[in-house]
Amino acid sequence: MRTVLASGNAGKVAELWQLLAGSDIELVPQTALGVGDADETGLTFVENALIKARHAARATGLPALADDSGICVDALGGAPGLYAARYAGVHGDNAANNAKLLRELDGVPAEKRTAYFIAVLVWLRHADDPAPLIAEGRWHGRILEAPRGTGGFGYDPLFLPDGSDLGAAELDAELKNRLSHRGQALAVLKARLSELA
Repeated sequence: MRTVLASGNAGKVAELWQLLAGSDIELVPQTALGVGDADETGLTFVENALIKARHAARATGLPALADDSGICVDALGGAPGLYAARYAGVHGDNAANNAKLLRELDGVPAEKRTAYFIAVLVWLRHADDPAPLIAEGRWHGRILEAPRGTGGFGYDPLFLPDGSDLGAAELDAELKNRLSHRGQALAVLKARLSELA
């Protein structure tokens, strides 16, 4: 099933392609179809994922898959949250976002640096689909005091998953994809899609 991915984020595209390998879904990034980003005006991850999916489906006439995700840090009242990709001001500047997060947590002890990644996936049959499939995944851990590892993207170098000695950016890509918030959400979504078949 040809489906537009409502994202141009190279990291998300790569992760979702790997996670969907062997499925009936053929993902086409919206950028490959000349579709720009939607304005993310929602106040929740679900709202933003719906906005992005409807935008991509309307522009292409294809079913759409959208992801809205972020990292929520307990000591910061859930920030960066919805604004994770533009936390330092410029959308997608991972180094600046990570540096700002470390500054905000300066002096906060390890046991108070708890956080979780969240991913909400939305799949629409068409732009006006009244019954979208919505799946959520959360990956709990804490924020490290300095970056570790070279894998992944975004805040991965700063995230130590619960029960792991390796940071998210130190994990093998296949293992990370299985454990991650996005991997969890996609497993739920795939199960729900198979129920529709």
